[in-house]
Amino acid sequence: MAFSPNPLSLSVPDPAFESWLRDSGYLELLDHRTSAAAAAASSSASVSSSAAATSAASDDVVSSITGGFFASLLSRLVTVSSLLTINPFSKLSADDFSGDTPPWTTGFFGNCDSYSFPSSSQQARMRVHENIKRFARNYATLFIVFFACALYQMPLALVGLLASLALWELFKFCSDRWKFDRHPSMRKFSIGIGQCVTAVLLTFLNVQMALFSALAISYSVMILHAGFRKLTPSKKPPRGR
Repeated sequence: MAFSPNPLSLSVPDPAFESWLRDSGYLELLDHRTSAAAAAASSSASVSSSAAATSAASDDVVSSITGGFFASLLSRLVTVSSLLTINPFSKLSADDFSGDTPPWTTGFFGNCDSYSFPSSSQQARMRVHENIKRFARNYATLFIVFFACALYQMPLALVGLLASLALWELFKFCSDRWKFDRHPSMRKFSIGIGQCVTAVLLTFLNVQMALFSALAISYSVMILHAGFRKLTPSKKPPRGR
């Protein structure tokens, strides 16, 4: 996608430019054309290799097919590994959590045609950044579900979390009853004691392990879903003129 030279374009910030691309539908068009170009290049390469194979010996045919397979496999492995180097939260903002949650069936999951293998690392990065902005509330809900499942599988972690919450509720009750606000030193000392006790509870009752497992699973699901999910036109409310 090329733009004519314009000195005023230098004053447009990146978030505003990306917002214009998103609202105008160019991101979806760019993603679709990138996939179509990769599919066309792959089909033309297979046709040319098959045409060359008809005039070559059998050993050359086997070696060419094997070489093409391993080259394609290596390219796909490089693309998948590039997902691990992407910072998915670099373009995420608090406004992405303020909107409505996209529907789970039609919006988040979609159908079989809603997924495709990214043709390059650039396309994978574009998909990850854009899909995480669109489905931020869905991914947050999945993390809560995974964390609840981890607590269900680890009852001690659930007891530790509830004990920590009860500890700070007790601190709030004592602070309101004995007016710790009038004694800053006493309040600071009580907060330090509460933090130490909370750290001991979270450590010895494996709350951090439940949190880490939920984070690892939700992060893996988020990266794979965002990288393989095609960009679809986002429904925007009509703007008044």
